[in-house]
Amino acid sequence: MDLLGGMQKAMRRVLVARGVQSKVVPVAGQSVHMYELKGQGKGPPVVLVHGLGGSANGFAGVFFGLRRRFSRVLAVDLPGHGFSSEYCGGEVCVRGQFDVLRAWHEQVVGEPAFVVGNSLGGAMVVNLAAEAPSLVKALGLVAPAGAVLTQEATDALLSSFAIQTPAQARALTRRLFHKPPLALMLFATELKKFYATTTVQALAAEARVSRASLAPELLRGLSMPVLMLWGGSERLLPSETLDYYRTHLPAHAQVRVVKGFGHVPQVERPDELVSHLVGFADTAGL
Repeated sequence: MDLLGGMQKAMRRVLVARGVQSKVVPVAGQSVHMYELKGQGKGPPVVLVHGLGGSANGFAGVFFGLRRRFSRVLAVDLPGHGFSSEYCGGEVCVRGQFDVLRAWHEQVVGEPAFVVGNSLGGAMVVNLAAEAPSLVKALGLVAPAGAVLTQEATDALLSSFAIQTPAQARALTRRLFHKPPLALMLFATELKKFYATTTVQALAAEARVSRASLAPELLRGLSMPVLMLWGGSERLLPSETLDYYRTHLPAHAQVRVVKGFGHVPQVERPDELVSHLVGFADTAGL
């Protein structure tokens, strides 16, 4: 029985019952799943992008808090994640993922948005802001990947996703959270299915070889308002990541280290994450 797969489908049914649209749209020849919730606020659309092995379901806890401030709330399953079809994108898997993300934004969002990315999604939305600034009204980075790391640090990070034993599954779960939920610890071995997909393995293999990272000048060139949130209990990404962003983000960027946040606060502390994002939107005049 695919326990976590069943739980993901159950979560989708709950969201749909509460008024969230779940749809699969053709984008750049791919079948891309997404959620959209009509907002009640006057702010721009807010776009949510997950990390490696994650999915749009991970943002379920922030949808309804964000709708009060923004005109639309959208979350996308990157290719090969969640309910989107498997896809790497040729020889350069990361670039293929990014190209689909950009095409989805242009086709579906269709206007400048407050774009929020977590982990690998954070690195991707930085690239989106750099390459297509007209699409990004403001940028939210939640424990973003993309820093220049040593080969040793890169190998140690990616090895976390090579789950072969129950002990390794529990170890990764502990690294993702400030305080891992008991239910996830009990079913941690199911995580292997999320990280064993063709797309996730291809992304990890490419990152291990190329050590793909964001160039300092790319970060310094971000002209829109930028918020970076880093967990005081971050255990997945090395602390060098925070140092790298602090050093190279433009002077106007806000960088906050938040006590009680782990790597995925959208799952563990959704209301607090909404508070940070809305407060930033207010100060940025969105």
